[in-house]
Amino acid sequence: MKFAFSTLGVPGLPVPDVLRLATDHGYHGVELRAHPEEPVHPGLGLVERADVAAEFKAAGVEILGIAGYARVAAPGDDEPVLAEIRSLVALARDLGAPFVRVFPGGGTEQSADEADATAARRLGTAARYAADAGVRILLETHDSHRTGADATRILGTVGHRQVGALWDLMHTWLGGESVTDTFAALSPYLGYIQVKDIASRDDTTPLPLGAGALPLAECVALLGAGGWDGWLCWEYEKRWYEAATPLPTLLGPAHTLLSHLTTPSP
Repeated sequence: MKFAFSTLGVPGLPVPDVLRLATDHGYHGVELRAHPEEPVHPGLGLVERADVAAEFKAAGVEILGIAGYARVAAPGDDEPVLAEIRSLVALARDLGAPFVRVFPGGGTEQSADEADATAARRLGTAARYAADAGVRILLETHDSHRTGADATRILGTVGHRQVGALWDLMHTWLGGESVTDTFAALSPYLGYIQVKDIASRDDTTPLPLGAGALPLAECVALLGAGGWDGWLCWEYEKRWYEAATPLPTLLGPAHTLLSHLTTPSP
């Protein structure tokens, strides 16, 4: 398996500094949070995009994905959501990133069936231009669809290989779903996994990887037993928790832990 970390843990950090953290601590890739407050976002011009891609290539670090905020199940008109996804897909294409992250974002003013149908319709449309761009759109297990079972209601309807799943370990756990059930549901669609750690269901302050309650070791063991050999991306949500320990001091120990968990026993 290959390891990445999300820039959500180092909000606003310039690209050269992000790359220095990745290379210093042995990470293969970085998930870029695509928000206007970040150095990489859909508003970048073509020259700036080419410069970012060149910086990553020179450092030998991959851009794992573009973490966008489009909400595919949200009520309202389709076109603003599709336009947002198109902009994320174009950014991923220009940077050479294989994945774009989207959220479900279903609202309480609609039924679960309506939210599922809305998301499936939009993702089915978006899949066509994602295919042209060579990019895969991943629906994260999050908010209104936090479990694998929730996500597959949408993904099974879409039925397009350019639309898959991003497994956020925290949200499936908070949704009461076992890692066995999540992997069984998402394995046909899985793009990559976001790993993290928290103290409890009532306290989601980010902790050093391996220091909390999430079933990280069980998850990694299950992936290995299932023959899955993709990406593990540490999403440390420092952006939302100012008092959390700064990510840079934690990257080395986290890499050591992930290496230990993914190394087969002799």
